[in-house]
Amino acid sequence: MRGVSGEEQAVLERAAAAPMLDQVQAWAAVNSGSRNLAGLGQMAAIYADAFAALPGEIRLLEPSPVEAMEPSGALKPLAHGRNLHLRVRPEAPAQLLFTGHMDTVYGADHPFQRVSWREEGVLGGPGVADMKGGIAVLLAALEAIETSGGGQGFGYEVVINSDEEVGSPGSAALIAEAARGKKAALTYEPAALPDGTLAGARPGSGNFSIRIEGRSAHAGRNPEEGRNAVVAAADLTLRLARSRTPSLSVNPARIEGGGPNNVVPDHAILRINMRPQTVDEQRRAQQVLEDAVSLVAAEHEVGITMHGGFARPPKPLDARASCSHSCADAVPISARRSDGAPPAASATATTSPPAACPLWTRWASAAAPSIRRKNI
Repeated sequence: MRGVSGEEQAVLERAAAAPMLDQVQAWAAVNSGSRNLAGLGQMAAIYADAFAALPGEIRLLEPSPVEAMEPSGALKPLAHGRNLHLRVRPEAPAQLLFTGHMDTVYGADHPFQRVSWREEGVLGGPGVADMKGGIAVLLAALEAIETSGGGQGFGYEVVINSDEEVGSPGSAALIAEAARGKKAALTYEPAALPDGTLAGARPGSGNFSIRIEGRSAHAGRNPEEGRNAVVAAADLTLRLARSRTPSLSVNPARIEGGGPNNVVPDHAILRINMRPQTVDEQRRAQQVLEDAVSLVAAEHEVGITMHGGFARPPKPLDARASCSHSCADAVPISARRSDGAPPAASATATTSPPAACPLWTRWASAAAPSIRRKNI
């Protein structure tokens, strides 16, 4: 390994001088819950103005059409916010992808709305860490690299979507298209652990709404003629829950349906999330789901309709991804000064990424931990 070069140190100092703290405080003051379309529109405009400091073409793209199943079982269009897309030097031989999301889990009616200092050096607020702080880091790093002139050897795309916290249904196609042909992709969410360890692999995620249609009957006069949709939904829930493995999490989240105590319920909705760690496990999960639905439909003599799917496939840490991950994770957060400033050059001699790592990786991995500690 080698230390940070003079050129790299200049980039680090330029990035560290960016007004990230002010940006995060201003951005987190805007509610951008996944269902707050007005707030998401405001954030999209703010980010478009901020990222206009970079070269390239910025667009705010409409989301893909999305439908959601209502408690009645009907499918209804579900609106999402626009997504920011920036493309810089698409003709360059090496292409990278940087992603982030503007939405948070805190809706407009959530009590957690205020940005405040929790203690010395710790800022709290909706989206401060996940992930408006990460977007500030990304912007600062890219501006520093562009100003240095060191980015001419590669191009990149930036995608900041509006619906990550709800599974990215309206932006998945945009992200998939942007990812094609890229050497690497980095997402600027918080570190996986307090010591600064970066996340590499992650499981896939699938959300399903399952409608069960039975037959209504009077609970006292002729219950045998009914087909209980709630019982069928419960049976399906238990079957799916038993399919859990160490590499597949299954979370039956809600059963909706039923009615008066004297009526056999003819309608129920089961909401379920499945998270496979591998592509093979995703295939198994899909098959388990389809088999369970078929068996329950036959045994309970009900109709079952599924809506949804695996919007995010598993992302294993393969050999190619491991190389980039090792480079980015080579600088421990403990090597940074407590005030967030880059360490002295001598302190980096044994903590810098390997010289074999691409220049952009060394810059990004060295800058991100120090900036993260300082402002988030």
